[in-house]
Amino acid sequence: MDDSARVDAIARYRILGAPAEPNLEGLARLAATLCAVPTAVVNIIDDTRQHQVAAVGVAAEICRREDSMCAVVLQDARHVLVGDARTDARFAQNPFVTGELGRIRFYASSPLVTPDGVSIGTLCVFAEDAGTLTPEQSAALDLLARQAVEVLELRRATLELARSNRQLAQFAGRVSHDLRNPLAAIVGQLDLAAEGLDAGALAQASRAIGRADAAATRMDEMITGLLSYARLGGEQPALTEIPVAGLIAEVIADLHTVIGSTDATVEVDAADGTVVGDRALLRMLVQNLVSNAVKFSAGTAPGAVRPLVQIRARRDVDRPVWSLTVDDNGPGIPAELRDRVFELMERGNAGAVPGLGIGLATCRMIVEAHGGRILVESAPAGGARVRVDLPLRAASAARPLPAALLEQGPRSAIRG
Repeated sequence: MDDSARVDAIARYRILGAPAEPNLEGLARLAATLCAVPTAVVNIIDDTRQHQVAAVGVAAEICRREDSMCAVVLQDARHVLVGDARTDARFAQNPFVTGELGRIRFYASSPLVTPDGVSIGTLCVFAEDAGTLTPEQSAALDLLARQAVEVLELRRATLELARSNRQLAQFAGRVSHDLRNPLAAIVGQLDLAAEGLDAGALAQASRAIGRADAAATRMDEMITGLLSYARLGGEQPALTEIPVAGLIAEVIADLHTVIGSTDATVEVDAADGTVVGDRALLRMLVQNLVSNAVKFSAGTAPGAVRPLVQIRARRDVDRPVWSLTVDDNGPGIPAELRDRVFELMERGNAGAVPGLGIGLATCRMIVEAHGGRILVESAPAGGARVRVDLPLRAASAARPLPAALLEQGPRSAIRG
């Protein structure tokens, strides 16, 4: 199991460093009682440490991953029963057995496996005397471990609902404000047009009608973006094999007018292979990323620097993901704003660039629907890089994402 996938799965629960979760403590207490031992712990194990997020019989602590007994069996993700750890080669030299950190003899654990199949820790019971469990007790420990994951999933859903409610309140206020501006412009310009027609000033009326039409177009774009975002809330990816280079080429063709109007250069370095995903959603994702990069670099590139957008897509050689990056040569996005720009109605430091702040929020929703992640980094040219990573394996039991392969492909440049 890739450590990055485990770290990402743990982060979604926001359990590390948080106040103790009473339901997890209750499950640990029940595990200790059913297994007739003094100590039970719910462990979450990331890439460097073991975190005891609930404990009975000991004070909850954090230790190095290399010292953890549970980390030894984490990859197997199955029930483990050890009568005397001194006689088990996996644990005999462990500091919790030798006396350096503890004198554990009896040890049993059941894995905490998320619905996506990621093993993130264990529910373990132990004692300083040798012992064993009956088959019924082992089954009960497995059941309680699954219940611990259910508690974590409920926690994640509750936190997400609270975040969505806060976002909805902000959304309503911002939409009300932002839609009033073009509406007021339309009304004002139509009034001017009417006055010009009454006075016989056709040039004044024509200019006013043109401005009213532009304001109406802006409002239409806002409403279209809002509806697209809202509809994505219940979207289920329809998985098909999609040629990556072909998808990007289609998006570039659709954006030809936008690219040409900004005199931007768009460079594409894309693989010839295929990715598995929802074609409509992934096309929307790429279009949002590219149009946003073109708009941002054109609106904020310093001096006489020609806007440049660089697109790269291929399988990552070090991780089980395929990766898409979109770079621009604008001023970049400060590190403290890189998470915020994915929130609905949040536009970071892009105040000089027109838009409602929906595009990147939509992108995040699409990426998460495919079990991936999206983040902002610094581009090599000094601007902003948006990176999308999509997993090669199944994203979840409910919405599996089959393996996606990217091979080396040709490089091309498209100039507007």
